[in-house]
Amino acid sequence: MPSIPPLVSVVDYGAGNLRSVAKALERSGATVEVSGDPASLGRADGLVLPGVGAFADAAANLRAKGLDEAVVAAIRDGRPYLGLCLGLQLLFDEADEHGLTRGFGLIPGRVERFPDVDASGARMRIPHIGWNQVNFRGEHPMLEALPERDTYYFVHSYRGVARRPEDVVGVAEYAGEFAAAVARGNVFAVQFHPEKSQNAGRRLLDAYVAWVAACR
Repeated sequence: MPSIPPLVSVVDYGAGNLRSVAKALERSGATVEVSGDPASLGRADGLVLPGVGAFADAAANLRAKGLDEAVVAAIRDGRPYLGLCLGLQLLFDEADEHGLTRGFGLIPGRVERFPDVDASGARMRIPHIGWNQVNFRGEHPMLEALPERDTYYFVHSYRGVARRPEDVVGVAEYAGEFAAAVARGNVFAVQFHPEKSQNAGRRLLDAYVAWVAACR
């Protein structure tokens, strides 16, 4: 008898490329529900929080809909969480984008804008847009299914700065080394967009859906 695909909820807080993320997860074998209903998040086997745009706007939208508490509750209940771009940044304590804004506080640290110049004094183009290699490190169930390095598509002006080095499980280079992936327990989040990263992104989403299925 074939196994039932895991149910993954893509959090709809009024912003983000939700449909392309949902379609990519379906191709990886998940049953996908795009939902802005806090109650439905607790019924899903796994949770994906995608995002584009400003940290402050995303945080305000999540709080206005009661989704911030629902996301944190689902994580604390042990549901595998995948954060994409802003979905990574919102895990941190705070961000200084458009004024200081509080995040979920699940990864100690803060979100800061890329510097305008690198250590050599060369000017940087902000936002960081395009393909970049990510080197994975550390231990996590997601990493067991991924190559040690792969190339993904990024679009962002801000980067998460973790206080605990062990929370950073993937790094890339732009104006110096930055956190391209963070993880702690049932949380895994990436700064890049797997739904735009072709085969590398498919490998990552395949790994996530398999992880969710194994955790049911």
